[in-house]
Amino acid sequence: MKFAVSPQPGALVPLERVTTPATSWTDLASSLSALIDRHAGAADAAAPLGLSIAGLVDPRDGVATSANIPCITGKPIGTELSALLGRPVVAANDADCLTLAEANEGAGRGHSVVFCAIMGTGIGGGLAIDGRLVRGVGGVTGEWGHGPVLNTTVDVNGERFHIPRFSCGCGRSGCVDTIGGARGIERLHRFLHGNDETSHRILQDWQEGEAQASRTVAVYLELIADPLALVANVTGASVIPVGGGLASATPLIAALDQAVRARVLHRLDQPLVTPALRQEDGGLVGAAVLGHDVAARMKEA
Repeated sequence: MKFAVSPQPGALVPLERVTTPATSWTDLASSLSALIDRHAGAADAAAPLGLSIAGLVDPRDGVATSANIPCITGKPIGTELSALLGRPVVAANDADCLTLAEANEGAGRGHSVVFCAIMGTGIGGGLAIDGRLVRGVGGVTGEWGHGPVLNTTVDVNGERFHIPRFSCGCGRSGCVDTIGGARGIERLHRFLHGNDETSHRILQDWQEGEAQASRTVAVYLELIADPLALVANVTGASVIPVGGGLASATPLIAALDQAVRARVLHRLDQPLVTPALRQEDGGLVGAAVLGHDVAARMKEA
């Protein structure tokens, strides 16, 4: 866990990192309590705690679901932690927190509608309007990785490729998640060429003009640009910051931006798809935005 204090909106003071007690609710609460005791003074006694978690938080009842932190699954995490810690607690999915960070303090600052696309091992996303998070039923918003929505036929440089609907972890097949992330690039390369390479190697070879990698990336861009353009058309987002491991592959994001902008209804002269600016501290920044929002509402009340 990363812990920080945000004395005012837009300001963040990183303080400490500790191991997450992922399997024990008691240990998790105790660890958070100890962090607060070490770093929060008497003036912060009522300051809200904002949490960015690897999991879903249902906005109706605050119940969390997490594969990575199983001890919070099934618990109304904000309500229970608030009772234990003696302060307001608000929690959101880590992708949603990155979305808040980008909308308020990152690439989306000044934009009314911001869609944040997470492209790491898999695919995720979040949506913010006027700097506020949009949270759908069950806490699911911005999950453009599932549908299924992938094409099965792609034409690239005069060649036609028929892509199977790969099985997805959500139980369906043909989802963007099966192709769009780092593992998806590797899966696509294996299907097209019959050999295993890491996504890092594939992208490096592509930048150097190697034929197989270039074919893989060309097919990849055709497959991924369509659903991402659909997201832009449906949400009206004027910027799509990209987080996750693939965001560091700036030539890939630039190529994806060109492909998406060629497909959207509202044509833009400036980049639409761009690397997230708060990639490293997005969870903390987004959690701070949540906390300040709660503090503002408490002050108004």
